[in-house]
Amino acid sequence: MNSGFRALHPITLFLFYGGLLLSGMLLFHPVFLLTGIILLIVLISIQKHAGTIVRMLPFYLLIGIAIVVINPLISHRGRHILFYFMDQPITLESVLYGVTMLLSLTLILLTSLSYNYNVTTDKFMYLFAKFVPQSALVVMMALRFVPLLRRRLTQITLVQRTRGISVHEGSLTKRMRDGMTLVKVLLVWSLEEALQSADSMKARGYGTTKRTAYVVHRMDRRDRWLTGCLSVLIIVIMIGSALGWGRAVIYPRMQSMVFSMQDWILYLCFGLYLLIPVIVEGKEWLSWKYSK
Repeated sequence: MNSGFRALHPITLFLFYGGLLLSGMLLFHPVFLLTGIILLIVLISIQKHAGTIVRMLPFYLLIGIAIVVINPLISHRGRHILFYFMDQPITLESVLYGVTMLLSLTLILLTSLSYNYNVTTDKFMYLFAKFVPQSALVVMMALRFVPLLRRRLTQITLVQRTRGISVHEGSLTKRMRDGMTLVKVLLVWSLEEALQSADSMKARGYGTTKRTAYVVHRMDRRDRWLTGCLSVLIIVIMIGSALGWGRAVIYPRMQSMVFSMQDWILYLCFGLYLLIPVIVEGKEWLSWKYSK
């Protein structure tokens, strides 16, 4: 699939994910957020990365349960009292607000997951390294730092387990000591490789002159058309959000969740915005499947 959504121009991809992240923070309505989550899961599944969602499902559930449970316990605003817990009222508004916060956070997490797959490091550097090479490099390293450390820690754990060093066996003192050993090896390995990378980049003259891109990304007619459509849709979404469309008023008194005409217009724009990558990727997937 060399002509799917991932193959679009970096500007188009960055515009889509930037607008989606902004929409997830502006459109605070369960229906909008749930629609975004479903379409993102469809996109990730078409790109054959649904396994990543399944592996991260326990993490999502842990965060979700914490948000849904903690918010009603610390916020008692609202007029619709469901029950009392330790003489504190649990209101319908606080529960619904916690659920909406959960959906918003899930949308942002799925956006980051899809972004990491479609916007590769060379595309990120292509966009920003010409103008701010040092800052672009630092940001790129920060984005890949956590997954890189996780992969290295997995490798170190497997190797050290053959020597009897494990955080899953033995007494609490032994597991703590073995855990510190694993972290020490991880830090030493990462710092040593960082020094080698810095020496290599310095020897090659990184940052001394204008940086050239290894891969030249050219914007074709499809990229220009999609960039224009995404730009128009995100402008409409921002204007509608500024006018109060697509927002569920929960505090201090919950208002009706029924869509008005303005909400429907904004919902159609938001749905079309998310359908664009699904259509592009789905079209490529169908072409690939029936061409065999």
